[in-house]
Amino acid sequence: MTVQDTTATAPTAPGRLGDALELAVIQAYLTDLDTWLRVRRAELDELDRAAIAAGRGGELAGDMSLALALWKATADRYQLVFATWDGGRVLRQERERISALIWGRLDSATDLPGGLAVSLPEACRLCDALTGQLRTRLALAPDAHRSAARIRDLRAQLERIRDQVGLEPATTRDAAVARLAELMSRLEVVVEKAKRGGDVGGLLGPLETEASTFERDLIVGNARRRDARDKVLTARELRADLEAREAALAKLAETCVATVDPAPRYAVPDVELLGPVPVTADEIEPYLQRLDRVAQAMEVAQHAYADALDEHAQLVGLLDGYVAKARANGLADHPDLVESERAARALLDRRPCPMVVARQLVTTYQTWLAKETP
Repeated sequence: MTVQDTTATAPTAPGRLGDALELAVIQAYLTDLDTWLRVRRAELDELDRAAIAAGRGGELAGDMSLALALWKATADRYQLVFATWDGGRVLRQERERISALIWGRLDSATDLPGGLAVSLPEACRLCDALTGQLRTRLALAPDAHRSAARIRDLRAQLERIRDQVGLEPATTRDAAVARLAELMSRLEVVVEKAKRGGDVGGLLGPLETEASTFERDLIVGNARRRDARDKVLTARELRADLEAREAALAKLAETCVATVDPAPRYAVPDVELLGPVPVTADEIEPYLQRLDRVAQAMEVAQHAYADALDEHAQLVGLLDGYVAKARANGLADHPDLVESERAARALLDRRPCPMVVARQLVTTYQTWLAKETP
């Protein structure tokens, strides 16, 4: 099984998040991205067939599945961008929305291992890296006469890696810089040997694999760190909201207990007991889960207290409606109705109001009204 030498390199994404991209820039990017999607899908299909024919389908299944998932997520986002583009009939708001679609997280990224969240350009570069790695592992890279092109592609890849290394945190940047320097040094050795007319095919294959793996790891690591930062910000926002809800819920509970009897007896969760918001990836997810449980507990308590107060208000409104009907029928001054209304209102005004008796007294007024109505 052979694979054509045709491959694709993802187009450079224009602008940045929040930009109102120019019409010509959007159109050119969409054209290039459409070409990349078509060529890349054909290439992945050929690689998949080659892996199966070589009896290595199981060995390469993980990388192949990830590459296809990245392609699918990119294709789905391309459809949204293309629909928003609407043939160029876009104003500033639509152009800003296209920028957000390009640089925001892919909706389909939740299908990737670990729920990896990446932007459209990151997904394209990661798919490029994985595809190059698959070609090399299947020994399907171009032959020796294409060594110059492979060296050129490696130089471009190492420049992309240099950009990714710049995003590494201080704790890992030195190691990443050293790894990049080692790859660049090995590439220079290959270049010098190629200049002397030597066969560099055996050196390029492992170097391409390691560069692709390193680029993939850098992109994944950066995406996961960004996802962790986003989760920390989300946790802080949720905690601030829960603190505000805690104070409001405590007031609601106090009002309810003072107004009706029996009142619900739900404890108001103390957000302070959760402790400060953690900043590490390992701790933030469990903390978010605890915040979610506190929010659910508050929701249950809020509905219970609000429903109890609402029932009291409904009884007052129901009695007012019956009295209005009695006036309309000329029965408002009937002694039994007057006494029944007085008893019901006195009980509804009591704090706390005994709800069981209040319901009975409002029903009693309704019964007298039905009896006296012609």
